[in-house]
Amino acid sequence: MKKKPVQSRESILDDSASLLESEDVFADLYEKKGSDLFLGKYTMSAIQAVLEKKSFIKDAKKKKLWPVVFALDSSEFPPLQRFQIFYREKKHQNLVVDLKIKDTIFRPTNRLAEATFYSAFKLLSLEWLTLQNPLLQFSPTRPPLPGQIYPGLKLGRKVLDIFAYLAWINNNDGILAFPCYLHNALLFMRAFRFLRPEKQGEVLTIRRQFRDVPFYKLAWVVYLGCLKYADGQVYEWEAEEQIYPMNKRLKHYFDSREYKDRVKQTVFSQKYTVDWVLFDKKMKKKSEKKGESNSLKREE
Repeated sequence: MKKKPVQSRESILDDSASLLESEDVFADLYEKKGSDLFLGKYTMSAIQAVLEKKSFIKDAKKKKLWPVVFALDSSEFPPLQRFQIFYREKKHQNLVVDLKIKDTIFRPTNRLAEATFYSAFKLLSLEWLTLQNPLLQFSPTRPPLPGQIYPGLKLGRKVLDIFAYLAWINNNDGILAFPCYLHNALLFMRAFRFLRPEKQGEVLTIRRQFRDVPFYKLAWVVYLGCLKYADGQVYEWEAEEQIYPMNKRLKHYFDSREYKDRVKQTVFSQKYTVDWVLFDKKMKKKSEKKGESNSLKREE
């Protein structure tokens, strides 16, 4: 059987690219149906206009990430799509944004949520998200987080605003994420909440108990298996549903007394410790293996 060719769509923005007013964005949204459209509905010119409207392009220019190339691939497990933004050329080393996204019908599975909701929700699901600046390098003052190849783009809040705008024009009830690492969850928690209140309390507890530990260092403590429960058992990160609510019923759930009480109960009942000796040992081994300076070694 002949393999179906990859369906993709690319465009290059430069200084001559025309800007669309917001009414033009909406006029262009439903130009045609097809897998070469973002979320199966939106043309690339509409997506470009959204990035212009939310100042993403302006910020890219400030960071000298210009011009940029867009690529949309709809060949992997439809309706999942992969949207990428590259600096100048479509090369792996020039990748700025890597997003896997889809519309999904979400049905809560935990008991509290099941008791609260009587129907499913249409959510914009972020299956994968990388934001990075390929023009920058890591340094002792700016070390990498687990999973990072290049330093972050430092546009997290703005990108979230873009997703919220897309979810709004797409009539979604909210945005769904599955943070791969603890540090992703902590960054998302500025606007997202875990569906399960016990998970929300767990992450809050870890950050609060180690508020004096630098963010990047805590990320490595968890990643390297150096965080432990009070009984000595190693803590292992497990991803769960994290939601940015835009629907009234979803907002009511996260604002409910029962949800908040369960979060508080978890915060008050959990206790963690860090095995700093093991951490120093593992970081030293990691640095020697990669020929790096041990910039994450715990300060005495």
